[in-house]
Amino acid sequence: MEKISRKGFLRATAAAAMSAATVGALAACTNDKGTASSAAGNAGIYTPGTYSATETGTSAVTVTMTFSDSAITEVKVDTSKETIQLAVDSAEQFQEALMAAQSSEIDTVSGATITSNAVKKAAASCIEQAMGLATEEEETPVVDDGTPAWLGHEPEIADSDIVETLDTEVLVVGGGTGGLFAACSAGENGAKTLVIDKLTSGGVRDDLGAIDSRYQKEWGTKIDKFDYITEMTKIAAGRLDQRLVKLWAEESGEAIDWYGDRLAERGVELWHEAGGDDEGSRYVHFATGHSPRWAGSDDGEGNELDGAKVLTDYAKTLGVEFRYNTPMVKLTKEDGRVTGVIAQNEDGDYVRINASKGVIVCTGGYSMNYEMMDALQPQNLAIVGRNGSIPGCTGDGIKACIWAGGKFDETHSMMMFDRAALKPDAVPGRAQTEGGESGFFWMGSQPFLKVNSKGERFFNESGTYEGILHADEFNEDHCHYTIFDSDWTTYIQSFKTHGCSRMFAFPNGADPNMTYQVVEGMLPGLIEDGFLFKCDTIAELAEKLGLPADTLEATVERYNELYDKGVDEDFGKESFRLSAVRRAPFYGAKNTGYILCTMDGIQIDQNMNAVDTNNQPIPGLYVVGNDSGAYFSGTYPNLSTGAACGRTVTFGRRAGRIAATSGI
Repeated sequence: MEKISRKGFLRATAAAAMSAATVGALAACTNDKGTASSAAGNAGIYTPGTYSATETGTSAVTVTMTFSDSAITEVKVDTSKETIQLAVDSAEQFQEALMAAQSSEIDTVSGATITSNAVKKAAASCIEQAMGLATEEEETPVVDDGTPAWLGHEPEIADSDIVETLDTEVLVVGGGTGGLFAACSAGENGAKTLVIDKLTSGGVRDDLGAIDSRYQKEWGTKIDKFDYITEMTKIAAGRLDQRLVKLWAEESGEAIDWYGDRLAERGVELWHEAGGDDEGSRYVHFATGHSPRWAGSDDGEGNELDGAKVLTDYAKTLGVEFRYNTPMVKLTKEDGRVTGVIAQNEDGDYVRINASKGVIVCTGGYSMNYEMMDALQPQNLAIVGRNGSIPGCTGDGIKACIWAGGKFDETHSMMMFDRAALKPDAVPGRAQTEGGESGFFWMGSQPFLKVNSKGERFFNESGTYEGILHADEFNEDHCHYTIFDSDWTTYIQSFKTHGCSRMFAFPNGADPNMTYQVVEGMLPGLIEDGFLFKCDTIAELAEKLGLPADTLEATVERYNELYDKGVDEDFGKESFRLSAVRRAPFYGAKNTGYILCTMDGIQIDQNMNAVDTNNQPIPGLYVVGNDSGAYFSGTYPNLSTGAACGRTVTFGRRAGRIAATSGI
């Protein structure tokens, strides 16, 4: 028997009443000429007051409605946190439409479909509250048969609801990093290829990891693939498929070289993160990173180039077609094989897309879906305060694959950087990350002195970005505090950090992601906004941060003593990563985590096929990037730059080739 909460019962039984009330209101408000007259016949529908609801678009969308007993009298729509500018700019348009409609049924704004749907859902929730249909909490987080609430059931869509049918050979779901590499590969191998995306392209990430690229060979960087596999296995506590890591090690160099050729065709240089300057480090580092040098690049029409533009243009020369604002709703299967998808077009109508050779799912994971993250990895949500995910990563691909029989990783994790700053009274967690204010604190990954809320040192600051965040689980406020002085630009040169945390050129002249001059320019804004404090004394700094002054002063004195000795007797940090805190003014920030993406996904085999719960491949279904699993667990390997993006592009190329040539 289906299990249903009282709230669900009220919603179901009152839906018709709300519809009838709306019809009654329209009848009462029009005369025989069809013009407005009186709303008296609609009196008593609502409980007067103001109600709010928040739904997830590309980020959090909030609708606030004020009601009389018979009408919606005011609407406010907050889309300021959306990551698509059109959506942000459409708030007033949504407000006017909701007021005019006096319901949640409004037209979708072209180019902002995801936001439009979130606005409509939030508006519907406000109306339910005003009608007294949302006063009780759900009784259980599961749906009738035990299906988790975050997953739900696969939608049932009647053939009569499908307005268009398209045929292709390879369908790529998601036009971001993995999708564009997959689409280009499928096109190069002669397949008729279509790319759909729920928004527009999610872009192509920089910092792509690889082994044995021509760029590494030119510089002399050598990485033993079995050393790499061993370290990856340790970091994942053995919860990975070593065959996939080996496959990446063997094919990643070719993928990067191919990308380098595409960039060179547009006049863009690709650089390699050189190593060799970290002798004596306690942590194993692999110089795997590669990034384009975009500065000054141009598409020929005065527009700055990026990876998405380069690869989309190239894909189109191969005959690849693109449909944006077309979210996948579900996969379709026939006789055990995935045959395509049902999607929605810009108008919200259903479209069937048949893919004779295969569907490649690469929608970016679920790091913008707070319901999923809260259910699957609440321990990680508790140590973050900012979300930098690519828009649209709401778990659509993973859920569709599970409905189609795919096996989801049993351990759940996300990639986090220690680069968010909070105001002293802010608390990390879902509420903060989803709707609070935070500072973009690039300095967070530097191995400066870091203390807990007691003002005490508690961790070797030279560890990985995620290491100290997980250690924050043992701190009272789930945060740490970064302390440095006015000589910081001198110290960061001796720190010799790697990857994106580095702020000056690599030994081979390769650019850092962000120079120290750029970071220095960020500090005044962080100070003005209350995320960073600049003080003349340590005691004053402690007061601003809410730390005990005596303890912090003692900690700083001890840390300076260790710096003078050149030996970290307390936590064993490398001598070249020690720094003094002596020259005023002094700086401090309350430091927490910054989400980049989720890392758990649908398990795959070496052909990039999703596997079922018996570890058998699902024909016609390929999964790439953050939607795929069996590769990371627990924490991200921060000291292998671009490990996630490098896997994504390498396996994207492999999936495109296999789907196009064999259609397994």
